[in-house]
Amino acid sequence: MNVHAPTEAKIDDMKDRFYEELEHIFYKFPKYPMKILLGDINAKVGMEDIFNPTAGYESLHEISNDNGRVVNFATSKNLTVKSTMYPHSNIHKFTWSSPDWKIQNQIDHILTDRRWYSSLLDVRSFRAANCDADHYLVVAKVRERLAVSKQTTHGVHMERFNLKILNEVEGKEQYCVEISNRFKASENVETEVYVNKSWETIRGNIKMSAKESLGYYEPKKHKA
Repeated sequence: MNVHAPTEAKIDDMKDRFYEELEHIFYKFPKYPMKILLGDINAKVGMEDIFNPTAGYESLHEISNDNGRVVNFATSKNLTVKSTMYPHSNIHKFTWSSPDWKIQNQIDHILTDRRWYSSLLDVRSFRAANCDADHYLVVAKVRERLAVSKQTTHGVHMERFNLKILNEVEGKEQYCVEISNRFKASENVETEVYVNKSWETIRGNIKMSAKESLGYYEPKKHKA
């Protein structure tokens, strides 16, 4: 989710409305997938002990400003301010600078929920990227862990035709008669059909003929 928070100079009422709306939208997110909140938060997040472990000790700033209330929001939503947790030189921490380069701030942040804490491997800014703005590009390195289904094929009924019957003369003749009758019955149904529809008819005839004449293969049950 990309956000743009009010600046430090805005009145408190505007800031409160922003976080109320952000909270309202946040609750609409699905519970289990990874949630990443990023953007121009306009907040200096300090290294105060009271903010740990929500925020780290690798921030550019020692003291938070009033917009540091993002940490309170993160704490209430079980999020972490990951952009304050990686050791980089200061030039790779600040995300905004004044036109005269006398002031540098780290006010763009990336937050993620604590459940996926280890999925963000790094966060840093890149000064060389030309974004046509007074902010610098902030890049995160993300490692997504894919869930593996615990369900195995042993618990799934696989429909496999009993092809061994085709090795028998009687079984082979019964299948030939069955499929021949089905194709003859469908010859005069339609004279002009689309290719896809024709293929569906052919596939259906083959499967139904195999089902009627061969049946399904029953796998052997393993002893417990």
